[in-house]
Formats: sequence, structure tokens, C-alpha cells
Amino acid sequence: MENGKGIKQAMKENQRCARELLAFIEKSPSSFHVVENIREALSNQGFEELLETQEWQIQPGGNYYVIRNGSSIIALQIPENTGWKGFHITASHSDSPSFRVKEEPEICVEGHYVKLNTERYGGMILSTWMDRALSVAGRVAFWDEEKGEVSTRLVNIDRDLFVIPSVAIHLNRDINKGVEYNPQKDMLPLFAEGGSDGGKGLLRKELARAAQVKEEEILGQDIFLYVREKGKILGAKEEFVLSPRLDDLQCVYASLRAFLESRPKNYINLCVVFDNEEVGSGTKQGADSTFLEDTLFRAAKGLGLGREGLLSMIAGSFFISADNAHGVHPNHPELSDPTSRPYLNGGIVIKYHGGQKYATDAVSAAKMKHICSQAKVPWQTYANRSDILGGSTLGNLSEAHVSLSCVDIGLPQLAMHSAVETAGVRDTEYAVKALKQFWQE
Repeated sequence: MENGKGIKQAMKENQRCARELLAFIEKSPSSFHVVENIREALSNQGFEELLETQEWQIQPGGNYYVIRNGSSIIALQIPENTGWKGFHITASHSDSPSFRVKEEPEICVEGHYVKLNTERYGGMILSTWMDRALSVAGRVAFWDEEKGEVSTRLVNIDRDLFVIPSVAIHLNRDINKGVEYNPQKDMLPLFAEGGSDGGKGLLRKELARAAQVKEEEILGQDIFLYVREKGKILGAKEEFVLSPRLDDLQCVYASLRAFLESRPKNYINLCVVFDNEEVGSGTKQGADSTFLEDTLFRAAKGLGLGREGLLSMIAGSFFISADNAHGVHPNHPELSDPTSRPYLNGGIVIKYHGGQKYATDAVSAAKMKHICSQAKVPWQTYANRSDILGGSTLGNLSEAHVSLSCVDIGLPQLAMHSAVETAGVRDTEYAVKALKQFWQE
């Protein structure tokens, strides 16, 4: 009977965690909103913001965060006792594949339709974006007279605004035999009926209203389409999660929750969320930037550690790169590796790659397996089929700037880079437990 009660309680926890994940995703339609939601959660827990433009005043026992570009964030927890052994770091990413809206985007079609000019951001499954209610979110930039500088403001036009319509099967009888979509021709979203002005400035009006600024004040924009569909739990036993942006907000949410529920002892804890992973991370706010390196250097300096002390701490550190992984597909199990076969709800996935696209090695894998064992969390392994190229992630790029022991992990999912993806209900809670074990040592 007790065992049955325990199982029931665990199911409730899994469900609660999954629903909180879906609420977080719904509030995070762009990478800028992801970071703002993280900032708000940290501030509510008493974390203090550090500005890159100012000298850092930090001390043992302090909790801090620093934001770069409004779309990447690093949070730090410093133990009260000194004599730290190193850093315990996780990294995930705030961005997901989408369509970026171009400048002056309205295109008039034969005086009857207005569509938006967009371009791909990341490698999405194009067809999955068709025939869905869409909107836009991101940020606008304007000259702030009061501050005497450029300021930004988040925008989310929170209503069904666009659709990318498919071509009817009657007009393309071969559509179910496979179609190669042209992003400039096939994937532009319908916005409005046409008018005498061709719809020029129509989106700017919407953005200005959402940002509560005048149209003429907007001097720049980073605006992306997003899917309006809300995430949901499904399956015969409610064991699956269906949602946009599971890659990588599932890991972002799990990392943040574990971080806020942990207290450091002998290591300085860092929760890192980078932007631009989906386009290679080669930006000032990406994993292939100096953001992590700069933050570690400045934190060490503020704590009175010299370069020698910092390098010693880095050598004793551990880095968990958390970015979702491919689960075995129910209709195409042959696409997975013969022996490394992760399944939804099977636990944390440890990722390996002979070409070092994943940074996992024997030592870092052993550390991760030990963490999972201590947390009583199941783990699985992933490797690409040897004849299929995989993607890259955060670990090896970050290691090029800060040399420390690193493992690449993820949570198993299906349809990665679809407009709507599928994952397991239990896996988010598994990640929270494992990362709490990691941060609480």
C-alpha cells in the first residue's frame, strides 16, 4: 500500500512539474522573454543584478546575476564559507528555431493580401509551421530621451495574428509525395487584407501599441514569429508533453528550478542560459563568446582571487551542458543508434560523439552517472548512428573559452525543431532532482 501511495505521489509531482514547465514556456515566446522571466524569478529570491558596465561588488554568501543583450543570463550563488573547490555550472539555451521578421516587412499581393517578409532562424521543420495560428514577440529599440541612450522594450502581440497557409491538395496533387519548401516563397505568413497603402507600417503600428511607444520612436526591432498553441499533457496515462519550444526550454526550466531550490556548500554555483545556440552560438551572447569566461574572471576578482586562484578553481570545476536529445521515434526506430537508444520518460540522456560535437568523456560521464545515482534518477545514453550527422550544442563551444570537465546531457524528445515537439512528463522532474543533487553536492 505504501508503495502504491509513493507511486501516486511521484506521479503528482511529475504532473505538477510538467504543468509549471508549460506555464514557463507560455510566458516565454522569445529568448528575450525567457531571460526576463528568469530575471524576475531570481529577483524574487533576492538575487542582485550585476551590470557589465560597472565594477562588481560581490562577497561570500551573495546571490547575483548578470544579463548580456537581454537574451543571455548567468546567475551565481556563492557559499558563505571560503576555500571554494571550484565552480559547478550548468548551461542551456534560450532560443528556439523560428522565423525572424525582416525590416520593412510588409509585402502586398495583388492589392488584396498583406504578408510579412521573414527569414529562417535556425533549422526548423518548415511544414510544421503551416496552418497554425501565429504571432510575434521580441523587443523593439528606441531613443530614450530621459536616459540619453538607446533603450529596449519587450513586445508580445498576444493574439492570433498570422497564418502560413498550405497550398490545397487540389492545386498540388503531389504534395503528399514530398515537397521542398522555399522559405522566401512558401513560408511567408498572411497578415491582413490589402489596402491602398499596401499595408506599409502595419506591423510597426502593432509593435508600437504593444510596446507603448510612438511608431516613429521605434528605431530597431528583434522580432520573431511564435506558435500560439499552448502546451498540453496527453497520452493514455498522461505521460507525454506536447508543446512549442521544448528544445531547450525544458532544460532551462529544470535548471532554473533546481538552482533556486539549492544552496551551495563548497563550490560556487552558476546557472547559465545562452542565446543563439540554434544559429551556431557565435555571438557576443552565445556559448562561443567570452560571456562565461568574463563572468568567472570578474567574480574571481571581486572575491579577491588572483589569476592563479581562478585557474586552480576552474581545474576543479564541473560543467553540465543541458540541451535536449533525440528519443527513439516510434515510427522510425531504425534512425537511432543500435545500442544507444533513449526513450521518453527514461531519464536523463548522456550524449556522446566521436567527433567531439558533445564534450562528454569517460570521466565526465562517470561523474554524471554518479550524480544521477545519488539523486535516484535514471539515465540513458545517446550517440548518433555512425552514418547520420548530428547537431552540435553548448559544451564543446564553451570549453574552447573555459577549459573544464564537461558532460553533455539532455532530456529525450521527439520531433526536435518542429513547431510543436513531444517529450515525457517524468523527465523534467528527473532533471530537477539530478541538478539539485549536483548543486547541493
